[in-house]
Amino acid sequence: MGLRQVRIGIALTDFVVIVWAVFGALVARFGFDSGSDIAASTDRFSLGYPAFSAVLAVAWWVSLRLHGSYETHILGRGVTEYRLLMNATLRVFAAVALLAYAFKIEVARGYVLLALPAGLVALFIARRMWRRWLGAKRTTGELNHDVLVVGEAGHARGIIEAFAGMPEAGYGVVGVCTSTTDAKEVGGVPVVGSEHQAAQLAIELGVDVVACGAVHRLGTSGLRRLGWALEGSGTELLVSPGLTEIAGPRVVARPVAGLPLLHIEAPTFSGSPLVMKSTLDWLAALVLLIALSPLMLVVAAIIKLQDRGPVFFRQERVGLHGERFQMTKFRSMRVGAEAQLEELKRQQLQERASAALETPSHHAFLPGPHHEVGDEQQVDRGLLFKLERDPRITAFGRFIRRYSIDELPQLLDVLSGRMSLVGPRPPLPDEVSQYAHDVRRRLLVKPGMTGLWQVNGRSNLSWDESVRFDLYYVENWSVALDMLILWRTFAAVVGKDGAY
Repeated sequence: MGLRQVRIGIALTDFVVIVWAVFGALVARFGFDSGSDIAASTDRFSLGYPAFSAVLAVAWWVSLRLHGSYETHILGRGVTEYRLLMNATLRVFAAVALLAYAFKIEVARGYVLLALPAGLVALFIARRMWRRWLGAKRTTGELNHDVLVVGEAGHARGIIEAFAGMPEAGYGVVGVCTSTTDAKEVGGVPVVGSEHQAAQLAIELGVDVVACGAVHRLGTSGLRRLGWALEGSGTELLVSPGLTEIAGPRVVARPVAGLPLLHIEAPTFSGSPLVMKSTLDWLAALVLLIALSPLMLVVAAIIKLQDRGPVFFRQERVGLHGERFQMTKFRSMRVGAEAQLEELKRQQLQERASAALETPSHHAFLPGPHHEVGDEQQVDRGLLFKLERDPRITAFGRFIRRYSIDELPQLLDVLSGRMSLVGPRPPLPDEVSQYAHDVRRRLLVKPGMTGLWQVNGRSNLSWDESVRFDLYYVENWSVALDMLILWRTFAAVVGKDGAY
């Protein structure tokens, strides 16, 4: 199966979903005997709901196509793909509303209120399933876009590593065009020619994408000629601006005097987006606390009955602008676990020293996001140790950690305004005292119950990876990103990956 067949499969799936949504809404609103109901009626024509539903389904599917949601470079791209689905859907229903108003046509609101959300959610779910399947295929090297990288060797290597680090994106580099090295390969990819041979080689190799690095010897005129040479070949031209850790919404292309310039919006730490985030945090935390209160009461009772010890564990953490607060979670360790801390730290250091003699490594264990004092008080060069099999954790404690149930009391911290549902990992004071200047940017937003660190590996992350994810969130946070992280958190918790 090639990408063309995948596009056809996705388009057919979308059409089936849309038909299900509109005709399902028809049956739910009017029942199976809806042929006599009138969706639109004027002096010249009348249109029953079955016919109206058929027209709406076709218009909806055509709108998806016109918005480019079936372009091969869009498929499997997550947020971009979902945004196109939402824009196409909302514009179709906005057009229905405008036409109904302009021609004084009455369309049952219940029908629209059923078809719109049902179809949109079903489209998201269907695309998510296709995306997971496509990502799995691409991880094994199938259904990829063949890429020719053009540019200075160092920047070409960066592009190659970026593509290799996210194989599910579907970019497989097959060659490099560079004039800055005599090596036969860059980043494990063969050098096939110089930058000025890129167009000819791209056509000869039949690649799908030519990716130019931030530094290349083509110059502006050479880059323009490269674009001309690729016209009609079906090969896409991508140019890397050399920007890292900056999300798309902050980057705006603005032509000035014929020169395309990238304007980088400053990170937002105040204003209406922050008010909206705080409001959603408070409302969501209240709803979750009410909904999960029966489960929390059962967990509290089990913890109390197992050893008559305290139900909650409180630990000092550092929040917004360095303000300290007591973070709350369910206790998952035995009473008196802190007394065993020093011995466990000594054993941990001995084991790591022995392992280093056999396989030298500069990486240390990173703590889980909210684990207890015995897990993460050992500090070494700002990196925190964590025991994967801590003997002080009770059997029930291991269970609630595995599914992150131990973190539910933090909803109280969210209600009090000390934490957010989504944000950087809440650090310990000892950890913050060793922060470099750039890492302190973690404290510009409230720490979160979940975040990019949670959905990208949890306790399996290295220190550098944790810092990178947290700083990326601080620089690029938005309500939409929060919604995506919350959605992915559910999968991370159910999958139990990196939780111990």
